[in-house]
Amino acid sequence: MKGGRKNLKRAAEEQSLTLQDGQSIMQVVSLRGSNLIEVLDAKGEKSLALFPAKFQKSMWIKRGSFVVVDESGKEKAIKDGSKVACIVTKVLFYEQVRALQKSTEWPEIFKSTNSDDANGSLERQACNHEENDQSESDDDDGLPPLEANTNRMKPMELQTESESDSESDTDS
Repeated sequence: MKGGRKNLKRAAEEQSLTLQDGQSIMQVVSLRGSNLIEVLDAKGEKSLALFPAKFQKSMWIKRGSFVVVDESGKEKAIKDGSKVACIVTKVLFYEQVRALQKSTEWPEIFKSTNSDDANGSLERQACNHEENDQSESDDDDGLPPLEANTNRMKPMELQTESESDSESDTDS
């Protein structure tokens, strides 16, 4: 393994994080491709950030992730007409986000957002739904209810034989 990647992984494992001047915590809004990501800052403004090539194949981000961004040249970049306003310096992992949420460095705008991934929010929804359904039926043997697959289109409803027989009787 190359020295740069080894040092990169070692730096990512650090639990303590202090922000230097010109650095801020931002949330990833969307991935644009070509190492460009759209981020949301503490003021609620969206901007484009460069995800450096040194992070490729060693760190991955997705929508909703938190990153530390160096925005020291943001004003100059916007003034010059560049769309890319800042550069990602560090990707924050779950433990680091949890530690920062307890500190004073965490922006107020992100306190209301969930740092959990989509699966975590689905689990909470399933628990809430299960509590509501538990009063209705107790024959589910303690299993959570099945959730609908949102990746597939709903199948067409099939007619039963009794419905088709009653339709044929009315036609004749």
